[in-house]
Amino acid sequence: MRLVARLALVLGTVTLLASGPAPAAAQQVTLRVHQFLPARAPVPSNFIAPWAKKVEADSKGRIKVELYPSMQLGGTPPQLFDQVKDGVVDVVWTLPGYTPGRFPRSEAFELPFIAGNAEKTSQAAWEYYEKHLRDEFKDIKPIAVHTHGPGLLHVKGNGVRKLEDMKGLKLRGPSRQVNKLLETLGATPVGMPVPAMPDALSKGVIDGTVVPWEVTLPLRVAELVNTHTSFSGNRSLYVSIFVFAMNKKKYESLPPDLKQVIDANSGPVTSRWVGQVMDEGDAPGLAVAKKRGNAIVVLDAKETARWKAVAQQVTTAWIAEMKGKGIDGQALVDDARRLITKYVGPED
Repeated sequence: MRLVARLALVLGTVTLLASGPAPAAAQQVTLRVHQFLPARAPVPSNFIAPWAKKVEADSKGRIKVELYPSMQLGGTPPQLFDQVKDGVVDVVWTLPGYTPGRFPRSEAFELPFIAGNAEKTSQAAWEYYEKHLRDEFKDIKPIAVHTHGPGLLHVKGNGVRKLEDMKGLKLRGPSRQVNKLLETLGATPVGMPVPAMPDALSKGVIDGTVVPWEVTLPLRVAELVNTHTSFSGNRSLYVSIFVFAMNKKKYESLPPDLKQVIDANSGPVTSRWVGQVMDEGDAPGLAVAKKRGNAIVVLDAKETARWKAVAQQVTTAWIAEMKGKGIDGQALVDDARRLITKYVGPED
């Protein structure tokens, strides 16, 4: 009996060794996504939430994505970039322009009358990032680099119907370059993140704002102004550049197969997707303004040309400023224009 027992023990040990150790459970990852707009706004609802579901599905549930809109995890919109850089959160959607002067090369896309619609310009923005912005964004893992659609003027009262109407208006601007543009055009710029804009309008702190149509709906801008002014042609007064990005260390900590999931949901196609969502969000905003009876003003080609001539001062000044920093601003503007023309087509 002892021999049988001893033989059984040996055979059991051999079987256990042959089978190897039990496989470790597949790594589970949670990504916390933090951003500044309400969950129902176009980008959070029609891009970030679907992106999160796709990542979860592609990872077969090994990546879980938690969404935190409206700065629910604390801080202010200008702090979002550092939140993702420092690992306070895992993913953010934000504007580099919220931290003035920190990302100078990205400002080329925010110069006046350089960009077109969001879907096409966002493809150019990703290509521009790959060529010119890798160093500025070296501390994060960009998932998408994109722009919003054409920015326009939303102003109280009779609004803006010619260049001279800008004089003395207090207008909210989103970034350093857009604020310089507003000042050059005769207005008094008031810098603030977009969530602060409705309160500033309702309290009379500002007379108007510049934003694309898509953001006017969740922030109820059409209820707070009377006139909306856009421009002729396929180049807009301005656009802002955005980044949807992941903490670099978090990305690098992923196993290879989960890195592939993130990589497959990043890049030019993803950037185009966000841009498309922003373009599609413009139509409902415009419809609400029309339904309220607000004035919809489109400046004709002759008047638009007057604005372009004055706005050129902003581009010239930016190029000179970049030269002082050892950056070839003219080359950046030329390449930005080339890439935008590649996707948007020639300026008309």
